[in-house]
Amino acid sequence: MAQPKRKQSKRRSANRRAANAFQAPEFAKDPTDGSLFRPHHVNPKTGMYRGRQVLNVEV
Repeated sequence: MAQPKRKQSKRRSANRRAANAFQAPEFAKDPTDGSLFRPHHVNPKTGMYRGRQVLNVEV
């Protein structure tokens, strides 16, 4: 089995692990009521998607 020629540095290992770090989801702001929702998803608070009512949401 192949063996590495050099020891891998701590910085290189840390940079590799940093690529897998958790990233918080981005949110879009609804222009009508200002609520936050995931982009390209239905707004769960209002039931609107791209300016159309797609879900009946009881308020």
